[in-house]
Amino acid sequence: MQRTDTDHQHLARAIDLATRGRGRVHPNPVVGAVVVKDGAVLGEGWHADYGGPHAEVNAIADCDGADLTGATIYVSLEPCCHQGKTPPCTDAILAAGISRVVVGSDDPTEKASGRGLGILRDEGVTVDVAGGELAVRARLSNQAFRKHARTGRPWVLFKSAMTLDGKVATRTGDSKWISSDASRALAHRWRASVDAVAVGIGTALADDPQLTARVAHNPARAELADDPQLTSRIELPDDTRELRQPRRVVFDATGRLPLDSQLVQQAPDIPLTVVVSRAAPRSAADGLENAGADVIVATGEHEPARVRSALDQLGEAGVHAILLEGGPHLAGAFLDAGEIDEVRLFLAPLLLGGSKARDPLEGEGVERISEALRALTLDCERVADDVLISARLREW
Repeated sequence: MQRTDTDHQHLARAIDLATRGRGRVHPNPVVGAVVVKDGAVLGEGWHADYGGPHAEVNAIADCDGADLTGATIYVSLEPCCHQGKTPPCTDAILAAGISRVVVGSDDPTEKASGRGLGILRDEGVTVDVAGGELAVRARLSNQAFRKHARTGRPWVLFKSAMTLDGKVATRTGDSKWISSDASRALAHRWRASVDAVAVGIGTALADDPQLTARVAHNPARAELADDPQLTSRIELPDDTRELRQPRRVVFDATGRLPLDSQLVQQAPDIPLTVVVSRAAPRSAADGLENAGADVIVATGEHEPARVRSALDQLGEAGVHAILLEGGPHLAGAFLDAGEIDEVRLFLAPLLLGGSKARDPLEGEGVERISEALRALTLDCERVADDVLISARLREW
């Protein structure tokens, strides 16, 4: 792309607009668009609601009937060219007379993957695809969508809270609470941004958690919302009253999850999936299903293989993003499976000590430092008394 400062400005704006659809358009990607003619911005738009008009259509409508012959449209994601719940955006661009399209990133799905850009070029529209920092920003805005499109498996965010000496629980298993109220409020917002929250049976038995997103009326929310550095990575609509609850997923090889647990008692009102292995008794699986849970059987010769099997099945069921909340045993299996895409660690100003205190990750790990998984990016910020460390391990 032959990029000018003006192109950079308008495409950056389109990428920013895309985030306004976060939490509202799943399973579609977030997309923003800006229409410019003769140096003036005529219209802006974003994909605001699942099943509603896409960003390009909204941006063109925002132009209030202006003559768009020779205009440029800046779009954060390649325009769609297929009929879905709405008509193809390529048709809307062509009908408006727009002569140039500047795109932030490709659409990796099989039904798109360059087809829209090819159609536009065939009709005489100039197409420029961004590179560099803007392209990275555009891709990062839709990581769950991109991973699911390429692999069929959900994007996985691992979240944990640890002490200064790297511990997530004492030797007795006590972990309430390592992180601050503000950090826990932020983690609840992350729950509301994903399709599923996953824990192991050890966590389910020890804590009897609900694993729901509980952020409305939280006094810490106002503090978080006022800090743009914190909210920059929060994938959540502003109106918390519209939150959808994530599916709860429990990795429970032998089907030990009690039927009187909060997780089971809230199913099927709040979806619950229990991942068992072939070792689980049929009676246990039947009991969970009769109580309203979905049960899937993960296959494989070891735990990492069963993690991949479970993710394949969850992906087929429409789960695009998972928040992995542990504990250490399950988190280690995900790491060994190569299925952690991003890490967010709250570092609290505490010291536990003790050789038997729990580490955040168990599993097999690697034998040499040279084999360690190195983060692509690393960010740090304050959340009340804690430090939030965010590391992106893969880019899709």
